[in-house]
Amino acid sequence: MFHTNHYFDGQVASIAFQSADLPATVGVMAIGEFVFSTSQREYMTLISGDMQVLLPGAEEWYQLAAGESFIVEANQSFEVRTTVESAYLCKYEDA
Repeated sequence: MFHTNHYFDGQVASIAFQSADLPATVGVMAIGEFVFSTSQREYMTLISGDMQVLLPGAEEWYQLAAGESFIVEANQSFEVRTTVESAYLCKYEDA
């Protein structure tokens, strides 16, 4: 059974599922800035849209293109900016 999550007053929505290798979510983000916290290692891939990410310990924002990914370790926070509605895939792994 799928589980739907809504965050930031509905500006981010995701559907949880079991991918072929790891638990995952596929979701969408409205235009805006969001701060996420992790409880597991996360592998995030931009599917479509525009996304900038400020990773833990980084001083500069990184611009992602569709198909690009980044990893955030467990118990960290990271920031995301979108300038258009964007879609992502996130996979979760116990650290």
